[in-house]
Amino acid sequence: MKRTRHSKEFKIQVIKEAMETGKTSVVARRYDLNANMVTRWVREYKDGKYGDVDVTTIPDLDSKQLANENDHLKKILGEKDLEIAVLRDLVKKQDPHLLKKLK
Repeated sequence: MKRTRHSKEFKIQVIKEAMETGKTSVVARRYDLNANMVTRWVREYKDGKYGDVDVTTIPDLDSKQLANENDHLKKILGEKDLEIAVLRDLVKKQDPHLLKKLK
């Protein structure tokens, strides 16, 4: 496989997008890169390897956004737990010996 060199501008674009979204694997997939490489670029960026670029220009998520996302994820998790409990009860009523196999 041929080794590809990426320009500094391209790396900065990928880094900013990864830091804004917080999902390096999704950004890596979008640009057809390895997620470990994007993670390494972000780490190097934070360490100051790209010295002439200002890290503070990247917007951070505020606490209200994080709290809203956290609440949303808790709600989804609760719904999944409830769904699993309902399905287990259904299996227990229909075929009790199958429940032992699920555990």
